[in-house]
Amino acid sequence: MAGLQGRRALVTGAGSGIGVAMSLRLARDGAAVMCADINEDAARRTAAQVAEAGGFAEAVRLDVTSEDEVRDVIERTIVAFGGLDVLMNNAGIAGGDWERTVAVNLTGVYYGLVHAAQAMALRGGGSIVNTASVAGLVGLAGMQPPAADAPPPSSGYVAAKHGVVGMTKQFALAYAGRGVRVNAICPGYIDTPLIAGVTSVEAGRAFLESLHPMGRLGRAEEVAAAAAFLASDDASFITGTTLTVDGGYTAR
Repeated sequence: MAGLQGRRALVTGAGSGIGVAMSLRLARDGAAVMCADINEDAARRTAAQVAEAGGFAEAVRLDVTSEDEVRDVIERTIVAFGGLDVLMNNAGIAGGDWERTVAVNLTGVYYGLVHAAQAMALRGGGSIVNTASVAGLVGLAGMQPPAADAPPPSSGYVAAKHGVVGMTKQFALAYAGRGVRVNAICPGYIDTPLIAGVTSVEAGRAFLESLHPMGRLGRAEEVAAAAAFLASDDASFITGTTLTVDGGYTAR
């Protein structure tokens, strides 16, 4: 991918799934990568994979629900690499707990936006790619109807991902004149550990595959390729947009 050689990148949620694929893709395209994850051992494993593939990476523990930690890791990346050009604002969880889901998937993204955008603007610009979801554009179908006495189990996830799409547009407008581009990717169901609880059951995998007109789940590498494009100079006139990587999920 043109436009990533020599860039300095931070990937949150780098310890698994899409975050691993993003780290490997950015490094392959010439960026130095700081791999951040709440599971530091997992972040180190990703950094080791990058090194084995011929790239350069470091690892750090990061809980994105802590604003102080987000600020500190951004500064650590700048000190270690001499700057910050790309943030993959990717850390996220699935689950039914409202407070934790919103804290990680929305507030954590907000902290990354606030502190990375400011740091990039002071240094001449950069690119932020937020990981949203098709759940940031539409509601999610479930295999079973929700219980009559309980809210839909995906409520927190859908609310948070819609918030990510909205924040993407707002920060893009705020920083467009300061050289910082802000975009989001909206994956469909991607074959990663995040949905392993469903895909480990044959009927669950078949249901999720059926939701995509292409008839399959996405691969983490396909999402990483889209994110790398948005981060690169090939997307230099793109900001405030959402790029769906969903096998046709939202086309219906």
